[in-house]
Amino acid sequence: MTVILDRPYQFVPPCRNNLWPAFIQQFRIVDRYLRKKEGVVSYECRNLDVFRESLARGDGILLAPNHCRYADPLVLGWPARHAKTPVYAMASWHLFNDGWLDAFAIRRMGAFSIFREGSDRKALDTAIEILTEAERPLIVFPEGTTNRTNDVLKPLLDGVTFMARAAARRREKHYGSQVVMHPIAIKYLCKQKIDSWANEQLSVIESHLGWTKSLGGSILGRTIRVAEALLALREVQYLGSTRAGNLSERRDGLIQHLLKDTESRLKMSSGDEDLRTRVRAIRTKVSSIWFSENPDEQEKVRLKNDIVAADLAQELVSYPNCYLESDDVTDSRIVETIQRMQESLWGKADVGIDLHVVIEFDSAIPVPAAKAPRGVEDPLLCELRERLSTMIARLSKEARPL
Repeated sequence: MTVILDRPYQFVPPCRNNLWPAFIQQFRIVDRYLRKKEGVVSYECRNLDVFRESLARGDGILLAPNHCRYADPLVLGWPARHAKTPVYAMASWHLFNDGWLDAFAIRRMGAFSIFREGSDRKALDTAIEILTEAERPLIVFPEGTTNRTNDVLKPLLDGVTFMARAAARRREKHYGSQVVMHPIAIKYLCKQKIDSWANEQLSVIESHLGWTKSLGGSILGRTIRVAEALLALREVQYLGSTRAGNLSERRDGLIQHLLKDTESRLKMSSGDEDLRTRVRAIRTKVSSIWFSENPDEQEKVRLKNDIVAADLAQELVSYPNCYLESDDVTDSRIVETIQRMQESLWGKADVGIDLHVVIEFDSAIPVPAAKAPRGVEDPLLCELRERLSTMIARLSKEARPL
């Protein structure tokens, strides 16, 4: 569950002591963690000179990467190591509640919390202050969430450019200097052929579904068949029976049912908002009821189920139509899909496939000090999206065709 209901939100500030990041880098703690927990065994930093140039100028630096795996914030420690700079990072509140050790570690590495279920002025002020003072570069993931779709950029949140512009105004006024934004493309590549790993993992899932013997077929065919089976189980759970239509139509139908049913129970209006906005609104509503209206135990169970339904709707979006088309499918897309299904079933993915991560920096985008124009999408956000999309599309071609 992505919404913390054990205790009300309390802002977690960043640890500003530079000794902890230096200690973590010196002893390669992140390297060992990524190898063991995420299967990331090697890395490559590209175009790092543009980042070093911004550091040398003393700019306020916002690093804006795509977000496809839980490993993303940690792999950015590698370019920080080579550039000899610690960083700050904005992180979801729920990450500070996954255990005391993880919370202790991510804070000392420079993370501070953001409350996704409501207004968080402290987090915004902290981010703007960091960029204004240019104490360290700040990492903000403009997609907001991760869905294991490395080759597809999700819609960007406009909060990232709001923070950047606010900091640019302050920095120009007080220091006569600029804030810049570096788009960063992160791409994970499989180090070896995936056939043995994929066949083994698919067999485990098939066995879990009661398929006592593999029906054979290609890895791609088996992956799609398992995805269809898991969708059918969700349809039975929430709709009472499976539905007709192709996979994408059935997925979209279930998503709409989950959101409309939950919004109706919570007496919410969906309007014309996109899916992520609706999911965020449900989370906000549940959090507000939980902490301000003192619901009874039965209502708490229903509220938890509302969050589960919203999370499932968002998870289903992470199976984009284009991802497993025969002309474009790659080994990394198969791995991502299998790991996503494993997380859906067991809350944990198998990391037995070794990954190499490419971290590519784009040149700095000077952030205008003026406020974004009204009535249109922020041009700064448009440029960020275009640059990230271009880099991701190019890097996706480095994966091995299936």
